[in-house]
Amino acid sequence: MRYYLYVSTTKVDMLYSQIPQKLLRRLAVEAKLDLKVVSLALQSPRPDTTTYDQLDLVEAYLERECDVSWMTEPTAWFRGEAALRVAGYGDADGPTLMTGFDGDTVVALIGSARHLIGHQASPEMRQLGFSGLPGLFRLLQDSPPEWERQFEVRSRGRMPSRGSITENVLRCAESLTVPPMYCDFLARQLLRDTVTRADGREVTIVVGTPLFVAMSDRVAEGEGA
Repeated sequence: MRYYLYVSTTKVDMLYSQIPQKLLRRLAVEAKLDLKVVSLALQSPRPDTTTYDQLDLVEAYLERECDVSWMTEPTAWFRGEAALRVAGYGDADGPTLMTGFDGDTVVALIGSARHLIGHQASPEMRQLGFSGLPGLFRLLQDSPPEWERQFEVRSRGRMPSRGSITENVLRCAESLTVPPMYCDFLARQLLRDTVTRADGREVTIVVGTPLFVAMSDRVAEGEGA
């Protein structure tokens, strides 16, 4: 069982609807889903299955049909485990940014705050998407005012914008002060680049948009995690 922090229902719906019907039963068996889920997956309409049932089947399909890699050597779809610092709790109609380190790799996951578990926007609210590079670019250039208390800001006013998008991602990852949580995740890669830090050390920046983020069995220890 997973303790989910974030599930993109938009991505789940989009991907689940594309799985060929004939593969659903096989995927359900391979994923060791409950027999009830198997039968529901073969019935019409498909929405009879829950979001988590559909997520399990989408994940099984991606593992079977796609090259799902690790975050340090990401392909189009990649997994990871890291102590993530999450910014974006607040406005359910805003963005969320989750960042963490794995050696010389910095991962940044961009999504919509409404997909945070227990943080869903009301149906009448406008639905803006933040799961692409344009959304991340806008966020890094003009961060929400309420985010500033989550960062170690050394200048007055808004967080300064400078450099490339990957340099800004690194700056945000290094300045976030919210406590980290060890998480497992599966994400779609948006961007990968190498940045040289002020100390001369090169780091790889991997930007993705998550299908899901769940709490890991590991526990982050202290602020330096």
